[in-house]
Order: sequence, then structure tokens, then C-alpha cells
Amino acid sequence: MTIHDILKNYWNYDQFRSLQEDIIRSVLDGRDTLALLPTGGGKSICFQVPALYHVGMCLVISPLIALMKDQVYNLKKRNIPAEAIYTGMTNLETDRILNNAVKGKLKFLYVSPERLKTQTFRDQLQRMHICLLAIDEAHCISQWGYDFRPPYLDIAEIRPQLQGIPILALTATATERVKADIVQRLQFSKNHQVFQKSFTRANLSYSVFEESNKEQRIATILQRVDGTAIVYARNRLLTVELATYLKQQKINADFYHAGLDTKTRTRKQEEWINNQTRVMVCTNAFGMGIDKPDVRLVIHYAPAESLEAYYQEAGRAGRDEKKAYAVLLTQAGDLESMYQQLERRFPPLDKVRNVYHALGNYFRMAIGAGEGQTFSFDLGDFCKQYQLNALETQYSLQILEENGYIQLCEAFNEQSRVWLRADRETVYRIEVAHRRLEPYIKTLLRNYEGIFEDHIPISEANIARSLHTTVEEVRNALLYLQKMDALSYLPAINEPSLTFIQARQAAETLWIDQERLQFRKNVQKNNLHAVEDYITDQKTCRSVVLVRYFNENDAPNCGICDYCLAQKKQQLQQQNYNTQLRQHILAIVAQQPCTANEIVAKIKHYSAESLLQMIRELTDENILHQNQAGQIEIAT
Repeated sequence: MTIHDILKNYWNYDQFRSLQEDIIRSVLDGRDTLALLPTGGGKSICFQVPALYHVGMCLVISPLIALMKDQVYNLKKRNIPAEAIYTGMTNLETDRILNNAVKGKLKFLYVSPERLKTQTFRDQLQRMHICLLAIDEAHCISQWGYDFRPPYLDIAEIRPQLQGIPILALTATATERVKADIVQRLQFSKNHQVFQKSFTRANLSYSVFEESNKEQRIATILQRVDGTAIVYARNRLLTVELATYLKQQKINADFYHAGLDTKTRTRKQEEWINNQTRVMVCTNAFGMGIDKPDVRLVIHYAPAESLEAYYQEAGRAGRDEKKAYAVLLTQAGDLESMYQQLERRFPPLDKVRNVYHALGNYFRMAIGAGEGQTFSFDLGDFCKQYQLNALETQYSLQILEENGYIQLCEAFNEQSRVWLRADRETVYRIEVAHRRLEPYIKTLLRNYEGIFEDHIPISEANIARSLHTTVEEVRNALLYLQKMDALSYLPAINEPSLTFIQARQAAETLWIDQERLQFRKNVQKNNLHAVEDYITDQKTCRSVVLVRYFNENDAPNCGICDYCLAQKKQQLQQQNYNTQLRQHILAIVAQQPCTANEIVAKIKHYSAESLLQMIRELTDENILHQNQAGQIEIAT
């Protein structure tokens, strides 16, 4: 089967998008490859197709649980065996997935970079038949990148276990410095290849407007521009307030942020994708992995923290290559507020240690205990119990996460799952010996195919309705069967969690890489400078400013951004001005020859400089000439 057959059979596409085939062939040639494709450019196809072409499994490193789950879901829909291991799973479930990977039952295994450091994973990795290592969001490996994640630095440590296996690193945005960092940190071979699609989006009109009443301006823009839209807001509360305001203006809008439960987020997202909701007002938690090509408008209520982030978010408009708009609103104080926020993002070491100490006490964990343990985590309750500032605590937790002590996981909805671990004969014996459990076992066998092979999503509510009992009774029965070692029962999860990557230490001995923190602070400050330059530049095409940031220095003016349109308007006004000026001069001279000073005196509503310049131009064009008396007349 050729790569084109794979594309057609699994995705029903007749041809690859720009650069996809070149990237795939580079991987198939065994080359380490870096691919830069814009948001919506089809990055996942670039590792999924060569993995399906080869014998063996593709190991995918991805930073976000939502992205992993989304890709696994889409692969399974195509009957491609795929799994993901992420924070919050039980050891039993993790072991099952790893065993399936070792036995060759999986084609794709998605893991976070943190997972690579665990000894259990490393031991099993040696037994897996890997054909490709794919690194998604590869810019996270670079300290120069806008979204640096230290665990990405450890990816290269597994390369000795993957001798001869190519790496495909993928990202949507990277400067020259970040690209070089990726190649170095991942220890690319000398014959590696880099593929980069132009950052220029010819169909996307960028604009920056200074506006004191942003809500009203957003409503006005949405009323003037038809089609699906995204409005990015800076915090959760603002998404709710702004969506409410837009509804009051008779605009079909909804809000979305990571604080909503996953069922609600999924519903809102699907309603927007299916055009039941026109405008989604959201934080930057929205949009990752969503492939909706017909978005006509993306509005930013306030500047993003980096041009990389802005380019990705704005780039969710117009993926169908039709005309689309990206609008950034700003007002006095926005940039100053962002610089102040940057200072708060790096709390003092004693604050970070205090938060870490409070975490240990909150979970009643002894020094030296807790490694690998996951707990439900309510940030609000934690701050209330220990009288901590919520924002300062949040940033302290991020620093602890970046330094490898903990891992945070936003709330996500994991449906209840069951795996019948006992064989059919043992299950039958349990049914005979425990008649009370027989209806539950028969219902599971009747309704959930493949339950002997894997954890299968179930609904306790559906089982309860079928048996005319309560959900609580169903859960009790499943838990009892689990105690008998007949099955593995994983109840639904729908809450944030915190995992201790390392055993708890004494807070005073906690080591934080201060030099790295200062470096990251400087990088983020430079990112803000670039955003400020983009906003305040009044002399350059917006598109040119953006792509120049990514070292694309020969891009022409786009002709459709606010700067280019203003230039066109100015040129048109100048043309109209010049046309009227010519007509006035020619009308006067046609009546009788005049000196230049006389013409200036007769046409009072134009400047003398403009009049004299136009007389020179008309003379150069041989429309006028000067006679022997020094008068200007029509040339014959």
C-alpha cells in the first residue's frame, strides 16, 4: 500500500496538502525532520501516514491531554489502534496500555514528556517495536520558545534506545533561534531536513484598533462581518460577561473556558463547530486541535502574550483560504498591565516554597512519600485553607511544575470504564456462585462488546435503568466484582488533579533553578516587546511585521491589513486631490495664459507648493509649457 493509498483509505483525501508529502518522504527515508506548518496545516497526517506505512508503532510526545485524547479518538474512529497515557490513570490501566504496546497491539501511543522519565516506561520502551518518534508542539523544547516545558529537554535521553529510528518534530510557529534549538536539543542527525511553509496568509486581513469601548466595537465588527467567529478574552469571567453582552445585542454567542466541566465544554464546542453557535467567546483554552475551516473572524479583546501565540490564535480564521479577518483591540494601559503581570508571574523563592509546603500538608503527605500519587485538587479550597493569594499560588504551582516536582491537570471528563479481567469460565462460575451479581454481569456482556479485551466506556445510569435499580447499586456491584478480581472498574473523573512527580521534600531544601527562571522571564519580556512593536508600528504592513518576526524577510505588503488599506485610501485621496488640482490649473490656463504666481493667486484653497509642483508635472508631461513672456499656457 502506498502513502497515497493510506491517505485515501483512512482519510478519504485524494492528495496531500502543501509540504505534507515532502515531510512524509523525508521520514520514510529515515531522516530526522523538523516540520513547520501553520495552524490547521495538517501536521498530524505527517506522522500518522508514515507510521501506518511502516511496521511498528509510532510513539507520540504531546503536551496536552485534550490534544492526545482528541487524536486517539479520531484514530480509533478510523479503526486504527491508538492509546494515550496521561495523568490521572490508574497503574493498572497504564500497565495494560504499555503491555499492549509491547505486544504490538497499538499503532500509536501518545504520552506526555513527563512520562518518559519514569522507570516503568523506560523499562517497557526497550521492548517496544518503535518505527517513528513524533514530537508534537516541538517549540516547547526551546527555552527561547514562548511555551517552554522543561520535560521536553529530556526527550533526547531516550534516543539511545531508539537507534536508527527517525524523529519528526512538528510545530506551527518557531523563530530561527527556536528552530536551531529544536535541532540541537533533539540531537538531530547531520542529514536532517527542515520543511517550513510560508507564514504569510494571503487571505487573512490583520488589523489593530485602539478602542476605549471594546465591547461595543466587538459587537459592531460582528454585525458587519458575517460568518463564524472567535473572540479571545483574557480571563474566564470576561468570557461570560462578553458573551452575555453580545446576546443582548442579538448576536448568537456563547462562552468557553477550562473551568467548565468537560461535558459542557464538548457540547459548546460541537454547537459552535456545527454552526448552532455563531460566536465563541473564550480563553486561549479554546481552539487547540479544532479543525473548522470556515471561521471568518478572530477578535482579540486584548493583546496576546507573544506574537507566536497571536499568530496561532489569529490563524484559526480562514483556513478554507477564503477572505477572513483577525482583529486585535487595544487601549491605554493594556501593555503596562501585561508587563506588570509578567512581574507577578515569577514570585520569590520563599513564596514558591511556602506553597509547596502547604501542598504537602493539604494532602497529609509525609516527607519522602507521595511519588507518582495523584490527588483531586481544588485550588480555591487550597488557597482558602492556607490563606494564600490565588494568583500568586497559581504561578508558584506553575514553577513547581516546570521544575519537575508536580504535574497539574485541568478538569476533564473521563467516562466510567470496565474491563472484565477474568476469562469467560471464571465469570460463569461467579455468576453461579453469586446470583445477586448475575444480572450485572449479563448486562455488561450483552451491551458492551470487547469488554474482555480492554477498558470499555460504560454508563452506570443506563445499566441501572435496564435493571430497574439505582446507580449507587450498580457502582457497588462493580466495586464488589473488582474486589473479587473479576474486573477492573474505573469510575468517571471530572475534576482537576495534581500529581507528585517526585516524593515530597522538606520545603527548605527545595531546589528551584533561579537562573532558568530569570532567563525565562527575560524571554517573555522580549516577547512582550515584540507584541508592543506589532501594535505600535504605524509604518509597516501588519502581515510583514508578523512574518518578519519569524525571519521571513522578503514578504510583500499584503494589501488587505489596516495599514495597507489606510495606505490605499491615502493614495486614492491623493489621486483625487491631484486630479482636481490638475483640472483647476488647466481650466484657468485654458481661459488665458498666466504666470505661475498668478495661478497660485487665483486658486486659493490649495497650497502654493502643491500648485507649483503640479505645474512642473504638467509641463514635464508636455501638457503645459512656458511661452516667451514667461506665462504658462496649453501646449499645442
